[in-house]
Amino acid sequence: MSVALWLSLRQAAAVPHTTLDLITQASLPTKVVLAILAVLSLASWAIMFAKWVEFRGLAARARFIVSEFERVSRLEQAAALAKRSQASPYTGLIERAVWFVTETKPIGAGGSGAERHTLTAAQVESLHLILDAECTAQRDRFGRFVPSLAIIGSASPLLGLFGTVLGVISAFTGIMEKGSGNLSAVAPGVAEALTATAAALAVAVPAVFAYNLFASKLNRLDGELEGFSAEIIALLAREGRL
Repeated sequence: MSVALWLSLRQAAAVPHTTLDLITQASLPTKVVLAILAVLSLASWAIMFAKWVEFRGLAARARFIVSEFERVSRLEQAAALAKRSQASPYTGLIERAVWFVTETKPIGAGGSGAERHTLTAAQVESLHLILDAECTAQRDRFGRFVPSLAIIGSASPLLGLFGTVLGVISAFTGIMEKGSGNLSAVAPGVAEALTATAAALAVAVPAVFAYNLFASKLNRLDGELEGFSAEIIALLAREGRL
């Protein structure tokens, strides 16, 4: 009776009761998969937090400069606005436009460089291209690391599937070792498989959700910058530079 009691207590101690027990009692390959998923999860949450802070700050700066730009009537006032405002994609567009107008000389001009002049059609088209390039550069800067969320969201389920396969293999190995297909033989392997699947979903779902959210914000930023570029061109037209 004492031997039977000892065996029953040993089996009861080996049965996992919590998620931590499932992880600690998993096989080495499954632990490696779970460790990789943990690293990917930390990386994705770090990117999500950093991008959330970045876009939140951008929204506040954008509201300020757009509202102030509506009161501007001259390019010099826009340049002063860009200097006293915090750096943002909007100030970058203003600075590029001011630089272009300042450095561009009218064809056949003989006066001083400080004299106000009218841009030709080719120069206006060049200004459009410069502002479009600046919009693209700013979008790329704010989109940095966002594709990593898509990579994590697509790779995590595959890693989870790999862990699931390892768990199924472990279950069949338990059947072969014990010579029967009872619950005690297959339970550890099935538990490993389900743990890997759950961990992969826990990593992939937030990453995919955040990627779609930030991709939408980037598309909105792209449209807003294009609209702001058009307002800069309109400012030059009102001032008589076009």
